[in-house]
Amino acid sequence: MTQGMIEEFDNRIIFAKTLITLAQENPKIVVVCNDSIGSSNLTEFRDLFPERLIDVGIAEQNMVGIAAGLANSGLTPFVCAASPFLTGRALEQIKADIVYSKANVKLCGMSPGVAYGELGPTHHSIEDIAWMRALDSLTIVLPADEMQTKVALIWAANTAGPVFMRIGRFKVPSVSQGINPAFVPNKAMRIMDGTDISIIAAGTLVSRAIDAALQLKSEGISARVINLSTVVPLDKTEILAAAKETKGIITVEESVTRGGIGGAIAEFVVQNNPVPMKLLGIDTFAPTGSASFLLEHFGLTADNIVNTARELLKNGK
Repeated sequence: MTQGMIEEFDNRIIFAKTLITLAQENPKIVVVCNDSIGSSNLTEFRDLFPERLIDVGIAEQNMVGIAAGLANSGLTPFVCAASPFLTGRALEQIKADIVYSKANVKLCGMSPGVAYGELGPTHHSIEDIAWMRALDSLTIVLPADEMQTKVALIWAANTAGPVFMRIGRFKVPSVSQGINPAFVPNKAMRIMDGTDISIIAAGTLVSRAIDAALQLKSEGISARVINLSTVVPLDKTEILAAAKETKGIITVEESVTRGGIGGAIAEFVVQNNPVPMKLLGIDTFAPTGSASFLLEHFGLTADNIVNTARELLKNGK
């Protein structure tokens, strides 16, 4: 699983291909975007279905409002936009027009986390999970690889009600090989079993959690790896098992931990089965640099996960 030694994928590519297939099968599927046809990889969709793609320009609040109206007309709109602008600029419309109204809209946050690299904090989407988690009963899905993206998108298209999905731009290897189905709604996926420490990761960082677990195994440390592909609703059964069956939990996310994945798991664990925890994520605005540099800068690497596991186990004895 070592980075650079196997094929890696941009999840936006399989997202776009799957969306086209779904649209061919279901004439009610439409797309609404914000001057982001290129960055959302929607060029082919536009060429195939010119009357089913609405580009509102840089007007995210209108984009979400239009999508709500389309859903109220019986269509199934997919809103595709860079995640910081979708969730930040249109938060009120997402709250009132989509979630409160239970509109059948699929919100697709493209290029989340620090994927935009050198474009800086204005384009980084590290708060989106925390913002979306604050909304009541909004399903939040974070596919970890191309196969999960495909299966999760098919599920979302055939499920009534609002969904927020993060579609990664940062290339990642497959973590779903041999796992069938690759995505189960509302379930965390236990990729590796272990009894010493649990590593719970999401999205682009699942592959790094696996790398860390393999390193720990070589040291005689048994690490459980959980792919938290659905953040809301939280798979409480799997999280509780991790708290009861291992000596500590590490969460790893390409977002802020306060209110994010680490926050969600800590809130549940502290009320049900407290264990030592360490939350790895992003805690401040990022410096200028590539996405790879920024993940290194914030310690979102296999090596730092390994070091954190050693420290947590040592201090927990």
